[in-house]
Order: sequence, then structure tokens, then C-alpha cells
Amino acid sequence: MHKTSKNLLVGVLMAGMLGGCASVNQTPGDPMEGVNRGVYKFNDSFDKYALKPVAKGYKFVLPNAVQTGINNFFKNLGNVTTVVNDLLQFKFDKALTDSGRFVINTTFGIGGLFDWATKDNIAYHKEDFGLTLGNWGWKNSNYLVLPFFGPSTIRDTGGLVVDSLAFDPIGYVNDVPTRNALYLTQIISIRASYLPGSDLLDEAALDPYAFMRDAYLQRRTSQMYDGNPPKVDYDN
Repeated sequence: MHKTSKNLLVGVLMAGMLGGCASVNQTPGDPMEGVNRGVYKFNDSFDKYALKPVAKGYKFVLPNAVQTGINNFFKNLGNVTTVVNDLLQFKFDKALTDSGRFVINTTFGIGGLFDWATKDNIAYHKEDFGLTLGNWGWKNSNYLVLPFFGPSTIRDTGGLVVDSLAFDPIGYVNDVPTRNALYLTQIISIRASYLPGSDLLDEAALDPYAFMRDAYLQRRTSQMYDGNPPKVDYDN
């Protein structure tokens, strides 16, 4: 187990232990709300004073074409994790499609820098082990905010650990400086892509924490059911 994965695992376990000490008289689905809000404030401060300025500098310095290429590169690597979880969920048709995306973009797209698969109208899917656990029967899970990583659930946190340790291609890079540089670049690239949305959230949401929580849980439910979640019966 490499050092980055160990740190991730330790952080997850600490978050879980802290969450276990929280009061259960909280919002349904969010029994650890008190601790979660504290971690959310920490993450928000870290983002405001460290990550967001770096992301803005990244967007200012790099041409849009370079930013798109970097985003495509990491998106293409993510197809490996998706294919593995496609297979674990017995979605063999999607596994074939996602494998095709990876092969096309890795070869004709020069390591994934160009997204030729999308131009060829090949569908894009995103799966992870948290969704695999949901597919296996763990449908509902309490909300959990992780330090630095942000919105999650107990189920999705376990899925994140498994994906990071076993399925993420970056984790198999033996050179530690190169591996860490890839992780850092990926984080900055993702944060830069969210800059417009985060500004809108700060301006529009009366309670950004609750908005983020509800949006995350709804999105994960939609992903678990491949975009067709069961209808909620509000009459019962």
C-alpha cells in the first residue's frame, strides 16, 4: 500500500470515528450533521484560501485547449475504474462500450488528450465502487463529509478506498513524485472546472451545506439507477 493510499485510509477512518460521536437527532439521512458541518467549514476555508486561488491561476495561465487536454487525459484514465465496476455490476454492454472509449482515446487520442470517442458518439459512463455497492444492495447510506475530499456517504467512502487502492491507474505509478504530481494536477483540473458553479452556489444558496448535501445524494441516487431513479411516493 503506497503512502497516499495510507493517508487516505487514515483520514477516512478518523472521519468515521468522529462521525460516530455525533448526535443522532439530526436531519434524516444525515445523523452526523454536526460533525459534517464542521468538516464542511474546514473544507470551505481550505478551498477559499488555498485550492480556489490555485485553480484560478491554473485557468489564467493555461490556454483553454491545454486545460481541455488535461481534463480529457484524467477522464480517460477514469474509464479504467469505470470498466472494472461495470464488470462487477454485470453491466457487460457498458463494459464493452467503456473499454472501446478507453482504447480509442488512448490510441487515436494520444493517451487520452483528445476525446475522439465522444466525436464518434460513443456514450460516456462513470461508475465507481460506491455505486457497485449500491448495485449489490447497499442502496441507502448516511451522508458523510470527508476532510479535503468533500461530500460522500459511508458507503461511498468505502468505495473510494477500494477504487483508490485497487482500480485507479495512477496508484500503480511506481515513481512517487510522478504519482503525487498526477494526483495534484488532477485535483486542480477538477477544481478549475467547478469554478463557475461554486461561485453560483455561494451567491444563490441560503444554506450551502444543505444544498450540497441534497444535490450530492440526489445525484448519487440517479447514478445508481442509471438516470432512472424510482419515484418517491409523497402521499405515504
